[in-house]
Amino acid sequence: MSGFSRRIFLHASGLAFLALAVRRLAALGAPRPRVLKQLFGDRPVQDGHVQLDVPTVAADGRVVPVMIESDLPMAAERYVKAVHLLVDNNPDIHLAEFRLTPQIGQAFVSTRIKMRMTSPVRAIVETSDGALWGAAADVRVTVNGCG
Repeated sequence: MSGFSRRIFLHASGLAFLALAVRRLAALGAPRPRVLKQLFGDRPVQDGHVQLDVPTVAADGRVVPVMIESDLPMAAERYVKAVHLLVDNNPDIHLAEFRLTPQIGQAFVSTRIKMRMTSPVRAIVETSDGALWGAAADVRVTVNGCG
């Protein structure tokens, strides 16, 4: 028998699997801060003023309902000018951007999205004076919607 034993094989296989898993987790976590910086610069996203309604479990990732609502005023002097929808584990994290005007009267968006896998979903509203408000929720996907 050569110098390659079952124990060495199992050890090497385990290390290779661990390296792939760490690489995968690093790849999933890295883009989100970069995307946020590209979209909003150094402006902080504050919690509050955004209600995000998504299912806890999405039976089909091809059709995931999302409702986003903000209680911020929609007056001419200060209003919600954009609603951003981000899905951390999708190929394109910044999934949608909705531009609003004060004439709408209420910051409300209802849509359906595709999700690649289980992921945090984030809604960020941007006001006309540059403030950012957000909410997030985890959605567990049972059937891949981007494949």
